[in-house]
Amino acid sequence: MRYDSSVTSISWIPSQALPGMTKLPFEVGFTHYDQPPPDTIDDLEALRAADRFRFANVLSAWIEVDDSGRITAYGQDGGGHIGVTKLRLGRAGMTVQAVPFPDRRPDPDVTDEWVRFRQSAGGRTGLPAPRRVNHPPFVQLSAPVAWTTLEVTMHADGRSEQKLMGASPFPRHWVYDAGGKLFAKSGTIEFRTWLRQAFGVHTPWGDQDSPALVTEIETALERELSLSIMNPASRPRMRRLSRGETLVKQDEPGDELFLLLDGVLVVELDGEPVSEVGPGAVLGERALLEGGRRTATLRAATNCRVAAVNGEEIDPEALEELSRGHGA
Repeated sequence: MRYDSSVTSISWIPSQALPGMTKLPFEVGFTHYDQPPPDTIDDLEALRAADRFRFANVLSAWIEVDDSGRITAYGQDGGGHIGVTKLRLGRAGMTVQAVPFPDRRPDPDVTDEWVRFRQSAGGRTGLPAPRRVNHPPFVQLSAPVAWTTLEVTMHADGRSEQKLMGASPFPRHWVYDAGGKLFAKSGTIEFRTWLRQAFGVHTPWGDQDSPALVTEIETALERELSLSIMNPASRPRMRRLSRGETLVKQDEPGDELFLLLDGVLVVELDGEPVSEVGPGAVLGERALLEGGRRTATLRAATNCRVAAVNGEEIDPEALEELSRGHGA
């Protein structure tokens, strides 16, 4: 019996992902942020041709199992897919090709009952950026490296698990299962760390990976509401939280709805943590529906970026549905 499985990551640059002056080329239209990838992918090449991602990593694997339930053969395939950076120069435009690195595939871990496959894919981004170095001329113009490291574990009974094991601190990485369905996301974007450190030995090609902080995906309703929250007509207000800082406190008054753009927030009830939420989560609806007081404390587990809008900007029926989904 042969079993097949796969895992795919798509790396893309969401809006509001860059700090300070680094976002200027994006804001003036010289280059662009990326639209969020689809919830399900069935044609990766079409997404690449449409300039919908910067990098993709596809790890495909298979095993063969004999009648006694032992794994007798195995293998893997797939690899990295490099997007392009499209620039606008006046009426003209140009396309800058990223530089792919060789896919890195360590030998699988093998037992009679399961096989674990890993693959790192990525490369240098399309546009170089200045960074400080410790030797003359003390500034080097070189593009940092973006990558993901994926893992698939396949069992003799046909089960498989997919994971994002490591990733560059920038950009955002979304992860899809063997059926092409989104199931996980990287939780943080750390542009300055990436710009300073994602070179040489600080990459899988230098035998040093960065562990990925992985979060669960938001609901379809939250993705729909995020469009309303980020609509300029809603006048979203951007907030940054340092690790440990509180966004709202239980029992305090509040009339804002929040969209977590980046990072991880801890939800606390009566001083005890009960859950964590990652990018894409829409929060704060209970206060808008139940008398204007916060029903939980939201505290930053990492550095976070949050968009806030007045609750009156959002359809009350959507807030009711969101509250039911949050276990009201």
